[in-house]
Amino acid sequence: MPTEAPQPPPIPAPPAQEHRLHPWSWLFVALQYLKQFILPLLLLLFARRGDSQALWPLWGLAGLVLVSLWQYATYRYRLLPDHIEIRSGLVARKLRQIAYARIHNVALHQTLLHRLFDVAEVRLESAGGITPEAQMRVLRMDRALALEQLVRARGQVVDAAIRPADHPAPVIAHATQPLLTLSTAEIIRHGLISNRGLVVVAAILAALGSFFDDLLESFSEPLTRSARTALNGLDAHHLTLDWVDFSLMGLALLLLMLALLRLLSVALSLLQYHGFVLGETGRRLTVSRGLLSKIRNSIPKRRIQAWQLQETWLHRRFNRRTLSVETAAGAAAQQQERGINALVPIATPATCDALVNHWLPDAHWPPVQWQKLHRLAWLRRWLHTWLWLLPLSLLAVWRLGSWGTLVLLWLLPSAWLAWQAARHAGWSLSGGLVATRQGWWSKQWRFVEVEKLQNLRLSASPLDRLFGMRSLLLDTAGSTPFSRLLITCLPAAEAEQLLQTLARQLAHSPLRW
Repeated sequence: MPTEAPQPPPIPAPPAQEHRLHPWSWLFVALQYLKQFILPLLLLLFARRGDSQALWPLWGLAGLVLVSLWQYATYRYRLLPDHIEIRSGLVARKLRQIAYARIHNVALHQTLLHRLFDVAEVRLESAGGITPEAQMRVLRMDRALALEQLVRARGQVVDAAIRPADHPAPVIAHATQPLLTLSTAEIIRHGLISNRGLVVVAAILAALGSFFDDLLESFSEPLTRSARTALNGLDAHHLTLDWVDFSLMGLALLLLMLALLRLLSVALSLLQYHGFVLGETGRRLTVSRGLLSKIRNSIPKRRIQAWQLQETWLHRRFNRRTLSVETAAGAAAQQQERGINALVPIATPATCDALVNHWLPDAHWPPVQWQKLHRLAWLRRWLHTWLWLLPLSLLAVWRLGSWGTLVLLWLLPSAWLAWQAARHAGWSLSGGLVATRQGWWSKQWRFVEVEKLQNLRLSASPLDRLFGMRSLLLDTAGSTPFSRLLITCLPAAEAEQLLQTLARQLAHSPLRW
């Protein structure tokens, strides 16, 4: 019998090439460090002008620059067939391997300085990660886009390999299909609706911290001197101001401050959402936005855990809503400003509903019928007011005497508010989607696919048991203690039946890809 010729051993594939960051990456790392200390440093320099010790922190900043150079010199990465390998450090060496299947968000960030050097910062985020799995500061723009395309393609290949046989593989698309763009007029509406100006002012005051008292003292003296000069001028012309004039002046000043805050909100919206494009590439969603800083985020749709529609009073005046999502990431990552959390910053209700039905075709959003809460839900909510109003009224009576009982007058409007909140609240379970709605002044709809639920919990407080009510808590992989799907004030029998129904559907529903 002829013997088979021995097969030659396979030739090993050449090792993947190691890549380095952009030669100017150390500069961006140093600027990131400086950003954390620039405000205290400037305040320190102005507060101690002429003091030679005030320049000592500059030596620490020089050390930060050396650290940035060291990080650039020791950072390497390789693009392997199934994962990315990153090496960093020389004395304390680190090796990190990130599988393409674990990467759920690829974020490209470009400030004005990034665009000047034609580079971008790349963040690779995984499910459940508190911090990004990798943060590359910085890559050349063409390499950053190529890395994003590689992660998208490899992720879809992995999805197709592990997909069940009865679920057809999707067509891998390489062209981004725009689903929504925001015009300048729409972004201005978003600025008028949002209250970002007040938030920024409050953040600046909080950042000033202990320096706020010194700044207030330095500004109060010239303002007092100017006011005194103006009053002396009025006296010289025999003009007097009564309480009506002062009230009108205060009202005008308040309206001016509100107008300035709205203008600041509009400016911030233009900076953040200029050129906003929501696109779809295969099974991934991509958001591009920014005027000075260009940000591009990309996540797979299967990572979206929960959805939220919000409509405040100002939203209704402009016939607009906001659509947000929660992805399978940690709480700290959810709080980061990545642009993908507010998936649709502003759009008409019809547009928001059409996008939801496009991504969740079996849901048939919005639900045709909403289930109401317990008939005494308003009383249950009203009792919460008594818990803090009674101690407050006792304190007021102790300090002000019989006039303190006027605090109890709030019980009447609070009862009406509790009735309105209970009347507009509800829940729905249809099309594989569990949804809740709440609010009447500011409305909110939250909904989750049943197969995305991770935990079901039925609870009852002493007050709930007194009224025959139960609360049902629904957890997903991306939920936080402040954003869980909670259905309160349900009749006990109805809550137990809903729990059994959800548990049965969750047990028999396959994972949707």
